[in-house]
Order: sequence, then C-alpha cells, then structure tokens
Amino acid sequence: MTGSAFLIDGLQYANWSEKVFRQMREGRLDAVHVTICYHEMFRETVANLENWNRWFERYPDLIRPAGTAEDIRAAKAEGRTAIVFGLQNCSPIEDDIGLVEILHTLGVRFMQLSYNNQSLLATGCYEREDPGITRMGRQVIREMNRVGMTIDMSHSAERSTLEAIEISERPIAITHANPSFWHPALRNKSDTVLKALAESGGMLGFSLYPHHLRDKSDCTLAGFCEMIARTADMIGVEHLGIGSDLCVDQPDSVVEWMRNGRWSKDLDYGEGSAAAAGFPPQPSWFQSARDFPNLADGLAAVGFSASDVDRIMGGNWLSFYEHAFAPMRTEHTETSEQARRSHVS
Repeated sequence: MTGSAFLIDGLQYANWSEKVFRQMREGRLDAVHVTICYHEMFRETVANLENWNRWFERYPDLIRPAGTAEDIRAAKAEGRTAIVFGLQNCSPIEDDIGLVEILHTLGVRFMQLSYNNQSLLATGCYEREDPGITRMGRQVIREMNRVGMTIDMSHSAERSTLEAIEISERPIAITHANPSFWHPALRNKSDTVLKALAESGGMLGFSLYPHHLRDKSDCTLAGFCEMIARTADMIGVEHLGIGSDLCVDQPDSVVEWMRNGRWSKDLDYGEGSAAAAGFPPQPSWFQSARDFPNLADGLAAVGFSASDVDRIMGGNWLSFYEHAFAPMRTEHTETSEQARRSHVS
C-alpha cells in the first residue's frame, strides 16, 4: 500500500477500550464504522452515544467522531482513527420516521433495515418468507436518502435487499457479508444481489467473521483473498471494501444479545447449532485491527495491483462516504438557493 492510502473498516462491534483503540492505531486504521445498536430503542441508543462521547474525551489522541469523508481525511492527517456510527437494526427509530433525521443529527450514518428478523421496514435473512420492503420501509428509505444516512442490508433477506436497491435513490451498502458462491451462510449474498448492488453503485464489505468464511476459523488468507479476486471479476473492484465484523474482547453472552434481543425467551442459535452460540476464534492471520496490513499483503499476493489494493483497503469506502453522507439536494432546496442568489444579485 502507498503511504497516502486510506485504511477503512466497514464494520466492527468490539468491546471498546483503550486497548482496542490502540490496536486500531497499530493497524493504521483511518476510519471504522462502529455498531452502536443491535436491539436498543431510541433512548438506549442515545445512552450508547453518550458512552462514545466519554471515549472521545478520554482518548483524544487515538479516536475522533466522523460524519463526513472530510472528517476521515482530517483524522488521517492527525494520526487518529475516525469513528463512524451505524445501527445494525432499525429499532432506534421505533415507529417514528422523524427519528431518522434526529439520529443523523446525532452522527449516525448507517442503518440496517432489519437484523435477521422481520422488522417494520424489511425482512431479515433468518425468516422463511420474505415479502420485501414494507410500506413504512419505503418511506424510511426515502427519508434516509434525504438526510444522508446509508441503507445497510447486511442482515436482510434477498427480496428485501433487491427491493431496497431498486427503491433507494442513492447507492446502498452491504457492510459486512461475503458471496454465497464462496460459502453458503444464511447472511452471505447471492450473485443476483451482488450484481444488482454493483449496477446501482453500491458497496460490499467483506466479512472476517468465521461463520461467514469457508472453513470458518481455519480459513486461509490466500483463500479469502482469492474470493475477493473472484468477486472483483464478477462486479468490479470499485465496489469492494473490507467490513471485518470484528468483535474483539466481547464475551460469548453478547452473541445471545445479538441473536435474541428482546424478541425470544429461547436461545436462537441462528446459523448452525448450539456450538454457534459463542464467538468462534478468528483466523490466525486476522486476530485484531493490528492485522489489517496482512489483508493488503494477501491481496497483492493474489494479483491485485497496488492501486486496486489501496481501493479495496479503504479508498472505495472513502469515495462512497463522500457522496453517501451528504444531504440530498431536492428541487425545493435548489429553488430556494436560486431565489437566494437572485435576491443577493
């Protein structure tokens, strides 16, 4: 990688601490999209944001908040890691579309329309039937487009994902998943979804979570990078990034929170059996954010050019953020601006 290249992780949910923040700096990460919600409602999500404010205050030499691509450029220049907030579920907006704009104002830049289950907006990948985007979902997509909050369909089912791509006026993201042609996990995405995502200008972040990997914890660096190369041949390198889904230092009980939330009294093991209830070991070559340089080496080893390695490791995400996080200019906005200029002249 070149010294001026950006390193961006499309998603993490670590047990945040000074240790984890220092690992990000050791891995030279310029930005990380961090999960601040799985099943929390609005007020609980705000409490999570309060925790982040304390971390920003406590570790100003390591991390800083980011809501724009320019913030990420500034973080790189300062030697800090930019933190971009995202929601892995739509629960924080409850049944109130007005909370989309409020959460965006508070710094949220990504929201999944569903997390494994059926939501008020879309269907999750664990449901047997997928009726697609709901009436409210269509309205929320429009509102997310307007304010500059990116639609994330990482945990959503196929029809819902394809409809979100079609309905959204902006490119969407699948921040942490892999192609199902490589490993047929419930959350990995079909060729149909990948092609539609690319045709609409969207982004795919490749996941390092072992349940999404061929051979799970024994997945090799070469195999992972060959999967990326095959995907690049299918949809183009410009749509690819990394979304590690790292959950460093999280206890196994957190998996139960992810999968069960408040909706079930029974343990929902999701993909696989009871053995899947805990966090599996990470592959030896990707234990923490410190190992990001290993990915760059692996991509080069399978034949990617230096410029394409730079794009996959962060350049594509930065370009995507540049447009995705900006408010959408509406006809009303443009008319108002024209009137303002006419008045000034």
